[in-house]
Amino acid sequence: MEVQGGALDPPRAWAAVGAIPEPCPWRQATRVRLEEVPLAGVPPWLGIDRALAGWQAWRAVQGPVLVADAGTVLSLTLVDGRGVFQGGRLQAGLALQLRAMAGATQHLPPAGGPKQAMVAAAWPRDTLEAMAAGVQRGLAAAVAAAHREAARDYPGLRLVLTGGDGALVRELLPRQVGIEPPVEHRPDLCLEALAALRPASA
Repeated sequence: MEVQGGALDPPRAWAAVGAIPEPCPWRQATRVRLEEVPLAGVPPWLGIDRALAGWQAWRAVQGPVLVADAGTVLSLTLVDGRGVFQGGRLQAGLALQLRAMAGATQHLPPAGGPKQAMVAAAWPRDTLEAMAAGVQRGLAAAVAAAHREAARDYPGLRLVLTGGDGALVRELLPRQVGIEPPVEHRPDLCLEALAALRPASA
């Protein structure tokens, strides 16, 4: 992920989860590292994407927040009202679950890419749509259940959605029984954090 300085300029900030290509196309001086993210209580093993998202979401809501980053992995990151990392959960995301089902069984079809559009039918007859509907609703149910559970210990807990499938999860959340959390969808949450840590004026 990166924040551009200008149309032809190199990024003024970037961060990476996992391996960095060699030779690195960007200056190391503009790289944001985990220890630079001012989220309290962060363990050294935490992915910088989760740290950036948790810190920026806490800054936005100014209170306890659960960040649901629905990407390749659905990561749930809990930050208390003082801006301290409290832990989280990880599970396979939408496309990853669909690929796993197709790859680990004999009779389920390959998904052919993530099913980005919400499957309207609650009980589809088509196999591929049934796979997508199950995974989509399962992800939304996991987010809803996590919010319910965490809100018992953190009154006023807000829910912030991000990631490529964040909009889809948000669309499905009202269908989950008993779920009416204050939800905010911020698709560029990590980029917002990078921009805040490396302001243009600097």
